[in-house]
Amino acid sequence: MPYCNLIELHRRQAERLGPLTALRWKHQGLYHDLSWEHYREQALAAAAALVDAGVTVGDRVGLLAENRVEWLVADMAILTAGAVNVPPHAPLTAKQIQFELADAGVTWLIVSTPAQLEKVLQVRAQLPLLRGIVQFDSAVQQPAAIAWEAFVQHGRRRLPQVAGELQRRERLIGLDDLATIIYTSGTTGNPKGVMLTHGNLLSNAIAGLAVSPHQPDGLVLSWLPYSHIYARTVDHYTNLVGSVCVALAESPETVVQNLADVQPTMMASVPRLYEKILAAVATSDKKEMARRLRGVFGPRIDWLTSGGAPLPVETAKAFLECGLTLLQGYGLTESSPVISFNTKTHHKLGTVGRPIPGVEVRIAADGEVLTRGPHVMKGYWNNPQATADAIRDGWLYTGDLGSLDAEGYLSITGRKKELLVLSNGKKVVPSHIEALLQADPCIDQAVVCGEGRNYLTALVVPHWDNVRAALTGGANRSSSDRLEMEPALSELLEARIRHALRDVSPAQQVKKFIVVPEPFSVAAEQLTVSLKLRRNFVLGQYAERIDALYDEQ
Repeated sequence: MPYCNLIELHRRQAERLGPLTALRWKHQGLYHDLSWEHYREQALAAAAALVDAGVTVGDRVGLLAENRVEWLVADMAILTAGAVNVPPHAPLTAKQIQFELADAGVTWLIVSTPAQLEKVLQVRAQLPLLRGIVQFDSAVQQPAAIAWEAFVQHGRRRLPQVAGELQRRERLIGLDDLATIIYTSGTTGNPKGVMLTHGNLLSNAIAGLAVSPHQPDGLVLSWLPYSHIYARTVDHYTNLVGSVCVALAESPETVVQNLADVQPTMMASVPRLYEKILAAVATSDKKEMARRLRGVFGPRIDWLTSGGAPLPVETAKAFLECGLTLLQGYGLTESSPVISFNTKTHHKLGTVGRPIPGVEVRIAADGEVLTRGPHVMKGYWNNPQATADAIRDGWLYTGDLGSLDAEGYLSITGRKKELLVLSNGKKVVPSHIEALLQADPCIDQAVVCGEGRNYLTALVVPHWDNVRAALTGGANRSSSDRLEMEPALSELLEARIRHALRDVSPAQQVKKFIVVPEPFSVAAEQLTVSLKLRRNFVLGQYAERIDALYDEQ
């Protein structure tokens, strides 16, 4: 390992790269650059302020914010102070935030906006260990929080007195020391705090870069939430190692515009964005579709990565046919996160690639994917039983089902706990069927169900623009049309479902479905903040209507 910790990595890169641009972000319509030396200077000043505030080595500091340049500075400041970053996901409710901050024993908290501060103030009385709050947006002074700019400025004044202490802490922190506690999305029950060390994150970033190096003039567009380990490692730490400039998207809603603005060479994303873009440019003219798709990503794009959820084969194939390299990887929070990855030189459609350097993968007798190596978490915070259940003899039990082919490529076939067993004993992986359905341009989202039943049914969210075009031959039709009530819609979707599932077995066919007019969302608690389906919650919402499908025998 070329670095003892992430602090040393950041310091050495800043010393080496100095005035070159490390981060780029848009504010009030204009792009701003932050050099490596100023990046380091701000992180050092904020770290000095934390030390002066009484933060000690191993203390937990919360970071509750949407993606922004200050998030990255604050992360490096927390680490430089020898503390542990605990980043609740920004969309969480006050109660959910309180659970994570209290469970981790957070002593200081950094928040972004007045809205985030207000959530914390609602539960402030239930956070007895919390000593202070710092707020990024401080145009209106809040007595309950210290303004970020004032906090950093105070750190600058105190830096001469605490510089020696910061240097001591950098030498003290080793690869096995905690860098972060990230709480799992909590699709069922309370989330668990995943403990990741400096060594976990460094090993994953270095190994990922080794198999997929960036261009010398590389520029990454980053939009996935840094509170999720996928973006944290792939867009943050990996690019620290690779000396690559990172441009921050303004928001998830502006990604397409920001692609045009910055013209990146690489971007990491989740399948849903790629599916939505593909649906938006779809046309029967393949050359025109390729022109449109390449136009979205710009002339400098070298490759794209997909993770966080299964990438439909048809989506990846469509990108490749249009001249865009879309590579799928696989991992989970507990593995820092990357376990395997397809690369530009070695990739195979339908797989999640081969294990990255230093990572071992094997398949258990029941089909579960196991992994071992420096990327495996230290354990779950304050939960030794859950840790013992997840890590046995050094192997992390992922909960995913998969297989390895003769060339070492890993395929993921579904979640072990989500395997559906029909009343006839047939077993079905719902995520596989859902991916096939969602590859159809007229189907935006799908949830397959049928546990204990004699056939499969599904909840189907149409892609309304493409549905209207299919039903009207491309003619405009008012968005207020109640298409979900029209027989023609059911006929269209039934035909699309039959076509999408034309190559699967009879047990995997969806016999009946319910049209869901609005997409499943994080706001409605149907998706986690990492856009994974909260399957049991959604099925519970539609339980009566699903039961009715089976009553119509």
